Amino acid sequence: MALALDDDVKALADQMTQDRRDFHMYPELGFEETRTAARIAKALRAAGIDEIQTGVAKTGVVALIRGRIPGKTILLRADIDALPVAERNDVPYRSRNPGVMHACGHDAHAAMLLAVARILHARRADFDGVVKLVFQPAEEGPGGALPMIHEGVLENPHVDAALALHVWNLLPVGQIGLKAGPIMANTDEFSLTIRGRGGHGAMPHLSVDAVTAAAQVVSALQSVVSRQVSPMDSAVLTIGTIHGGERHNVIAHEVTMTGTVRSFSPEVGMALPGMIERIVRGVTSAMSAEYELEYHRVYPATLNDPLATEVVRHAAAKVVGLENVIDAEASMGGEDMAFFLQKVPGCFFFLGSANPAKGLTNPHHHPAFDLDEEALPIGVQVLVQAAMDMLAS
Repeated sequence: MALALDDDVKALADQMTQDRRDFHMYPELGFEETRTAARIAKALRAAGIDEIQTGVAKTGVVALIRGRIPGKTILLRADIDALPVAERNDVPYRSRNPGVMHACGHDAHAAMLLAVARILHARRADFDGVVKLVFQPAEEGPGGALPMIHEGVLENPHVDAALALHVWNLLPVGQIGLKAGPIMANTDEFSLTIRGRGGHGAMPHLSVDAVTAAAQVVSALQSVVSRQVSPMDSAVLTIGTIHGGERHNVIAHEVTMTGTVRSFSPEVGMALPGMIERIVRGVTSAMSAEYELEYHRVYPATLNDPLATEVVRHAAAKVVGLENVIDAEASMGGEDMAFFLQKVPGCFFFLGSANPAKGLTNPHHHPAFDLDEEALPIGVQVLVQAAMDMLAS
């Protein structure tokens, strides 16, 4: 593939790889990214950038690059946290923090945004307006975007648009995936406790079996998506854990379960908790059991602005060719970039990072996840091009 990479992007390829591997070797969980944040701030200062805030939402870093004269402000965001996963890759840059791993590519995101910072700072005489660089903690949970917003990251100066990418092992290196509208799902969680009345397994008529009630609830909840959500909308309801009982001949007094709920439509997302509770209430009532349901909204759907998406599409086409800019399939995964895009228009897009020839195809969150580092210069070039185009438009 003939890539349209600028010389300064090519010149930073080795530095990007070094940065990414360093972050990969020393992964840190959400709101614990102290070493990562310190290294980012040090690299930004070394590049000559002096408007830097640290400790934003505990461990976030924000930097400003000002162009020739005042104008629009474009926010570029990279998440920097890792996952509680034990790495199984046999590579020199394998995680040195036991039980913690960059299994989703946030190490690459941080490295790419550092490269973008170096390039845009060097080119600051070529554009008007401001680029705000946001290195965000805790995307994997409990969520760092909203705390950063609460601490004013979208102001001083006011942000007009926001961009972010995610390396994507569902696409090969050299492809960019994006779409207007929902690209990542609304993600909710719930915990449910069902209580009956325990007793001897040989005398069920004297008890209320929480296990039987729970089994009926699990089965009935499958009708939420299949029979209560319009087939024109998408939704997922998954029971992830279920625990109950202590012995083979004891009727359980209590069963607990947890689950996740995903959707794209805001209307469906608002309606789902009521649908779930109606079923739980009806089944447990019919079986003389009681319940306690806790429903938690985690991230809203990530909604791309149509105009911003077109800017990114054209920018990506300049880099990889229009034939390699594809309409992405929306993911039922969650992403707290959604909170930024609730406040300002913008685009979140996928950067192809898989390479079957190198064996780099494992999915995100897999203990052997890795990516083709040839994707890094492509991501940087697209972000630089899109930011410059947005500032000029």
